[in-house]
Amino acid sequence: MTFENNVSVHLNGEEIRAVFFPHGHTDGDCVLFFPKSNVVHMGDDFFNGMFPFIDIDNGGSVMGMIAADDKVLSTLRDDAKVIPGHGALSDKAGLAAFSKMLKGTSAIIARAVKDGTTPAQLKERKAFAEWDSWGQGFIKTDRFIDMLYADLSRK
Repeated sequence: MTFENNVSVHLNGEEIRAVFFPHGHTDGDCVLFFPKSNVVHMGDDFFNGMFPFIDIDNGGSVMGMIAADDKVLSTLRDDAKVIPGHGALSDKAGLAAFSKMLKGTSAIIARAVKDGTTPAQLKERKAFAEWDSWGQGFIKTDRFIDMLYADLSRK
């Protein structure tokens, strides 16, 4: 099944809504909502407790990922179950922590790009020390700095 924006299907008495969120992880992200069960599957727009891979070569962007996460957060009940693309089952608070990390790290990178600070200087200064624990997944801190810098310095 393909769709342009959104599509709903019904299975076993449950509506499943697929909603298109462009330019997060890639240019073709989709989030699945299961309203009756109070569950959302974020796919790769949510890496629980770890830095994400943002495929900037294929339309992904940190700003698109933040926009998708914040839009989903605005629709969730506090007790919703949130399935990430990577990491353990989570909840609204976990998705909010991920969004907060993305905003904090991208703000540091945006300032660095503006000021002419290089990724090497950011790494040397341990600019992401506040988020050290997030670099324990397969995207390490130095790689995430490089990824965000490449994304936010694009013209």
